[in-house]
Amino acid sequence: MRIICGENKGKHIATGKKLTLRPTTDFAKEGLFNILSNRYDVPSFEVLDLFSGTGSISYEFASRGCRVVHAVEMDPRHVAFIRATAKKFSFHQIRVIRDDVFHFLSICKALYDIVFADPPYELSNIEKIPTLVLEREILKPDGILILEHSKRNDFSGHEQLFDHRRYGNVHFSFFKRKK
Repeated sequence: MRIICGENKGKHIATGKKLTLRPTTDFAKEGLFNILSNRYDVPSFEVLDLFSGTGSISYEFASRGCRVVHAVEMDPRHVAFIRATAKKFSFHQIRVIRDDVFHFLSICKALYDIVFADPPYELSNIEKIPTLVLEREILKPDGILILEHSKRNDFSGHEQLFDHRRYGNVHFSFFKRKK
């Protein structure tokens, strides 16, 4: 796993054998961030990274200069890994929150430009995430939710979906709040 762009471009992040995860592939990450950097002012973003896992997406946003990156992860080993890696790369804008994502969403009062969610592909209620995030009104008026998922999930019927991209086996669905 590596950081694709920004001040820490090219730096590798070794997760070791203690973390059993499915980090977003570099190919998919590069495609996603090409879309974002062509459409938005990424360094001005305040980001919420749900189901952070290794922190790969959080590091990418931080490397690109985002002011605030909140990473929510429940597993204490992953939380410790993200904190240590953020410290190693001097990503002071990353704040790791150890919590269940669904609980965190029920109490969150902050507003974000981007909410990125990469739940386990086998999560039974993955289809509820877009509605849950959008109804909580944690996105700023022009904010977006990006949901990473497998081909098993189809959000084409969701009224707030505005884009979908596929990079190999990785799918990203993009959602906006209703105006």
